[in-house]
Amino acid sequence: MSRKIAAGPEELATFDELLSMSGLEFMQGILAGEIAGPPISGVMEYWLDEVAEGRVVFRGAPKFAHANPMGGTHGGWYGTLLDSCMACAVMTKVPKGSWYTTLEYKVNITRPIPVGCEVLAVGEVQHVGRSTGVARGEILGVEDGRVYATGSTTCMIMTR
Repeated sequence: MSRKIAAGPEELATFDELLSMSGLEFMQGILAGEIAGPPISGVMEYWLDEVAEGRVVFRGAPKFAHANPMGGTHGGWYGTLLDSCMACAVMTKVPKGSWYTTLEYKVNITRPIPVGCEVLAVGEVQHVGRSTGVARGEILGVEDGRVYATGSTTCMIMTR
């Protein structure tokens, strides 16, 4: 598994720092290692791999620690990864001085992800307006190209 590691700050950006840049600039800063990434990504073993306007890709692989009692990857791992890629895709369209939060998301698991299987979580914007953003996502196997899950989200966009 090839992992991009960017040496970046240990502390999260302040709210004022977040509002001083566009969502795309903020996400590009995380990818470049200039802004700390989300702490949950370390716990869940995924990381930011690509950022473009309206599109974000995370890469990762579940470990045994992410398994359910039957030994399969827990549905929460799928949900966390999809929430991250879809909502961060919306973030890339948020203007300077604004931020977002997830209002709701839906996950459709199509097949189990084996522990250790490297996947990409691709989030793409479908719509962003003044107060809401909508995106879709897919979890795809790096080696096999198979779709492991799909999802959709609605995010609320807020301004100071």
